[in-house]
Amino acid sequence: MLRLLFFFFNYSDRFLKMPSRKFADGEVVRGRWPGSSLYYEVEILSHDSNSQLYNVKYKDGTELELKESDIKPLTSFRQRKSGSTSSSPSRRRGSRSRSRSRSPGRLPKGSRRSASASYQADLKEARKEARKDMLEVKLTPLVLKPFGNSINRYNGEPELIERNDMPHKHTQEKFHLSQESSHIPTQYSLRARRDEIKLKEVESKEEIVVTKRPALLRTSEVTATQSKDLEFGGVPGVFLIMLGLPAFLFLLLLMCKQKEPSLLNFPPPLPALGDLWETRVFGAYLLWFLLQALFHLLPIGKVVEGTPLTDGRRLKYRLNGFYAFILTSALVGACFFWNVELYYVYRHFLQFALAAILFATGLSVYLYARALKAPQDELSPASSGNAIYDFFIGRELNPRIGTFDLKYFCELRPGLIGWVVINLVMLLAEMKEQNRAVPSLAMILVNSFQLLYVVDALWNEEALLTTMDIIHDGFGFMLAFGDLVWVPFIYSFQAFYLVSHPNELSWPMASLIIALKLCGFVIFRCANSQKNAFRKNPADPRLAHLKTIHTSTGKNLLVSGWWGFVRHPNYLGDLIMALAWSLPCGFNHILPYFT
Repeated sequence: MLRLLFFFFNYSDRFLKMPSRKFADGEVVRGRWPGSSLYYEVEILSHDSNSQLYNVKYKDGTELELKESDIKPLTSFRQRKSGSTSSSPSRRRGSRSRSRSRSPGRLPKGSRRSASASYQADLKEARKEARKDMLEVKLTPLVLKPFGNSINRYNGEPELIERNDMPHKHTQEKFHLSQESSHIPTQYSLRARRDEIKLKEVESKEEIVVTKRPALLRTSEVTATQSKDLEFGGVPGVFLIMLGLPAFLFLLLLMCKQKEPSLLNFPPPLPALGDLWETRVFGAYLLWFLLQALFHLLPIGKVVEGTPLTDGRRLKYRLNGFYAFILTSALVGACFFWNVELYYVYRHFLQFALAAILFATGLSVYLYARALKAPQDELSPASSGNAIYDFFIGRELNPRIGTFDLKYFCELRPGLIGWVVINLVMLLAEMKEQNRAVPSLAMILVNSFQLLYVVDALWNEEALLTTMDIIHDGFGFMLAFGDLVWVPFIYSFQAFYLVSHPNELSWPMASLIIALKLCGFVIFRCANSQKNAFRKNPADPRLAHLKTIHTSTGKNLLVSGWWGFVRHPNYLGDLIMALAWSLPCGFNHILPYFT
């Protein structure tokens, strides 16, 4: 009996402290990052009964082994009320001196003094673990490698990664881990531990949870953008561009109307300013814009979501551009039936160009004025804070009047569909100017090639939502002038040229040009389809065979498929198609090959 009692008293600790498992496989908990007091959401993968270590997986795919004392249930990190006596998980760390003022998460003095003895014992044990972990963790930057072909995007753009070129012992890098929840996606910033952190900071009594602060991150992104070199030569460059583009447009159109355009006849005779303005023409252009806006507002076509914005929201877009094109075609057919003189557009082509320039400029002024009141999180990543530069590049990313998205509407509707209508007008003008019963083969090819280009863009309208114009650039003079002036009046340049400079094309040559056009179209469409699918969902199983590389900017680049042949296969296809619809104009002048 004495031996049994002796055995019990000597080995009771072992029986009472038999290994027990607190967390189950697959359970989502908070795990402490080694060498710090920061806790992040992890998933329990397995448990080693011998070492009593849990194998956990962080949100970015990093797998580590943690002690049970380094794991806390999610419920322990819920927000406390102001009267709670528990320590706040949201207190900051890393500052050399603490504020003397009371924060909502700080404990009342009385509560701290009345802490139980068991709490103090747990605190001492935690301090020991912290000292031990600090000795075990190497003071070198952590490297988290991306896996698969996944890519984190911030409104379609790569997330901002701060870097420090100092030696390793002073290096601190931020790693952004995306956390998906049922409501708002958040990010955590994991920091490599510095060797100069004081011991009393390591012995902090609080369990700190770092959550994403969208406004702070957006401010840092705008600051980073402003510190970069501005595009287009900065403020002087964009100022000269805004002055030069309208003059250059009129110069091209005036040279194209000459019978013998050449450097000997430069500059072409300039019309009087009074001859360029006609109120009726401006009213017709305004009516065209409002008509396309009406077609855009029709409740037809599916509604899709765009790429995530900085605050996690996704704007909705109605895809009815192709239906708007069909309605416009029906309206043009009705004009033929009612004998409406479409030749009027050709005779007042310069006046229509001026009307479009004035409208685009007025729209740009409105966009900049309303952007001054826009919240910080709705500004474009490309904006700089300079009034002239932001007026050109666009200050607000997605300016909307209710649900009417101005930038998205202008990208495809008035200018692109107007391009096709102008081409048709030039075909009719050629027949009238040259007394033809049917249009020339060259004019037919130009109209057909460019019609295919526009119809393809409208049919694949959803692909526009992943372009830089939508996800990065603001809506300012650059896009307004490009969409409403440059596209309809410069892209129709080949058809405008053929009205005054006919070119007879043989069928063998036409066959070669058609083959070149089809080749460029296949490259253009396939490359853009791959790019669009990858930007929408990098983990798409249909893209599993494609290889990617991770760049220093945080983006993943496709390096196989069409994107394995050349750096920008979509641009290559675009250039081939542009060459194909310029060749029917012949080689008498370089003007048709400008666009």
